[in-house]
Amino acid sequence: MPVGLIAPESLDPVKGIQLATGFAGVRKSGTDDLTLMALCEGSSTAAVFTRNAFCAAPVLIARQYLAQQSPRFLMINAGNANAGTGDAGMRDAHGLCQHLADTAGCEARQVLPFSTGVIGERLPCDSMLAAIPDTVAKLGDDNWLAAAHAIMTTDIVPKGLSRKLDLDGLSISITGIAKGSGMIRPDMATMLSFIGTDVAVSPALLQQCLEHAVERSFNRITVDGETSTNDACVLVATGKAGNPNIDSDTHPHFALLQQAIDEVCVWLAQAIVRDGEGATRFVTVTVDEARTRDEACAVAYTIAHSPLVKTAIFGQDPNWGRILAAVGRAGVDDLQIDDVKIHLGDVCIVRDGGRDPDYTEEMGLRVMAESEISIRVALGRGNVTDTVWTSDLSYDYVKINADYRT
Repeated sequence: MPVGLIAPESLDPVKGIQLATGFAGVRKSGTDDLTLMALCEGSSTAAVFTRNAFCAAPVLIARQYLAQQSPRFLMINAGNANAGTGDAGMRDAHGLCQHLADTAGCEARQVLPFSTGVIGERLPCDSMLAAIPDTVAKLGDDNWLAAAHAIMTTDIVPKGLSRKLDLDGLSISITGIAKGSGMIRPDMATMLSFIGTDVAVSPALLQQCLEHAVERSFNRITVDGETSTNDACVLVATGKAGNPNIDSDTHPHFALLQQAIDEVCVWLAQAIVRDGEGATRFVTVTVDEARTRDEACAVAYTIAHSPLVKTAIFGQDPNWGRILAAVGRAGVDDLQIDDVKIHLGDVCIVRDGGRDPDYTEEMGLRVMAESEISIRVALGRGNVTDTVWTSDLSYDYVKINADYRT
């Protein structure tokens, strides 16, 4: 079961965004697998996408269309990634965008497609085309939670969060949903996230806001170190709240908006890790006293990606030597091991180049029995800190991915 994560009971609507879900025959479960998000005229849309060279057809098209015109629809299918499908996959995605555009009365390039699921298989376009008109007819303001369910693949829990932001007495709504459980190490896992707000903000600032938030959230999580072909995160601002337009990063409201979007993205990113495939532990890896952010992240990710560390955490084995070894192979130039300190929870396990003399196995076992575990490494080289969130590696992770297509 997910670590410290429960499904949201409700999610707040966002003025100017309507959603609907439908069954398009993409996945075998028979549950809704098609989600539409209709964006009001004048909305601003920002997005970041996977850096995987084998990015999926919908990623290529969404990037292209977003550069040409403001979107009116987002179209998301779960169960099939439409990746590794070549020209045929591009034709399929283009055709679906055109059909939705014809049904809804907009241009095809105003529809951004997103897909998640199995790589290398064609979309079932006939059933998807048939499902689009009925799904359009169901568009409504209060369908965020249904959408959070419909975009899931191996997720156990739908992931969504709503927040209110006060701007000089004016209430701003922010609601975000995400999916992801395995193939998670975003580089902007299989990860998709869609966030809406009714604030008025310029498109350039919205993109800046999203990139800042993603770098500190979705780009700081890993379940298995695998970057998907389909990762995308989209932030939409409809401008329907009635606030004066935020048009500069020196505007007094911009910092408040940035903080709120950061908080939503961090919560959603951590929810993906908490629902990691087979996860039984939520692990925070913090690296202090690094010279640079890249150095801190290199150490944190080496620990977070280590199968030996992750399996020890699953087995509740305080095998601190595995953490020590991961730090040592992280590629930090001229690392002075006598300056390094490592803590497991509140217990110091390494100092002065070896095991802390006060450490006992009983102390380590106490920490490893907890469902949420922290690993903190102080490199003794500078004043930079960064954090990565990850999960353990269990038997169930292997079973889920061994049987994923069967």
